Amino acid sequence: MLKQRTLSNSVRASGVGLHTGEKINMTLRPAAKNAGITFRRLDVKPVQHISALAENVTDTMLGTTISKNNASVMTVEHILAAFAGLGIDNALIDLDGPEVPIMDGSSASFIFLIESAGIEEQNASKKFLRIKKKVRVEEDEKFAEFKPYNGYRISFEIDFDHPMIKSKLTKLSVDFSTLTFLKEISRARTFGFLKEIETLRSNNLALGGSLDNAIVLDDYRILNQDGLRYQDELVRHKILDVVGDLYLMGHILVGEFNGYKSGHELNNKLILKLYTDQTAWEEIKESEITDIPISYWTSAMGST
Repeated sequence: MLKQRTLSNSVRASGVGLHTGEKINMTLRPAAKNAGITFRRLDVKPVQHISALAENVTDTMLGTTISKNNASVMTVEHILAAFAGLGIDNALIDLDGPEVPIMDGSSASFIFLIESAGIEEQNASKKFLRIKKKVRVEEDEKFAEFKPYNGYRISFEIDFDHPMIKSKLTKLSVDFSTLTFLKEISRARTFGFLKEIETLRSNNLALGGSLDNAIVLDDYRILNQDGLRYQDELVRHKILDVVGDLYLMGHILVGEFNGYKSGHELNNKLILKLYTDQTAWEEIKESEITDIPISYWTSAMGST
């Protein structure tokens, strides 16, 4: 049986919020079996608990925001992707501000924190949700869809009218039964365009964005001195975002996600549309799955 997992110990970190530009203190804590992932806003009285579930998503501009009782947590997707990649089912994330620190713009720092805290298995089975038929959402030329697949695979394609993007690989498919999120996806950083930054900052967004936590492109080139971590880092980051957004399902996906130019909004709409059709999905047991994400086996063997 693949057991649920939580952290062995608490671990603390701090960093800049991407949107507010303010220092945010964060503590990751263990949680009971079947508790799921919960964010706690400690700076709000009374303290607000916000479950990491798709129905709690209230904003998808430049990140995924979840809310409850007028308390919000912005940019949850990167840390959720780290939890997904390591198979962490239950955890508490304490914050003293309105967003998760952006760290280096990828999931790598969160992976490090979780591994530093240690991983503990719990006496409960993981929760799997299998896609039974195709579900699709579209907006203009963009789309996101689920398809039946007896494993976990994500395919994504980006398309930007920019010379440094068109010259790179813009399409990627990752099957997590053979390739791990940790090695192939987790270090891919978020990206943005210099010409958009002034507009964003005039709207009090991206105040904490910098070359230290994002790939920035002007009209012709990538401004980061060290360049890209992968030739296809931009599409890898879009897959990272999908992994984080899909963890808001509260289950491990057994199926395939395909996306073309989709973002957080379409990702969330796809989950909500799936749940409205009871014939499109079913909860299943581990024994019914052929290809389980490889990191769930390898990390389990290494945990105590």
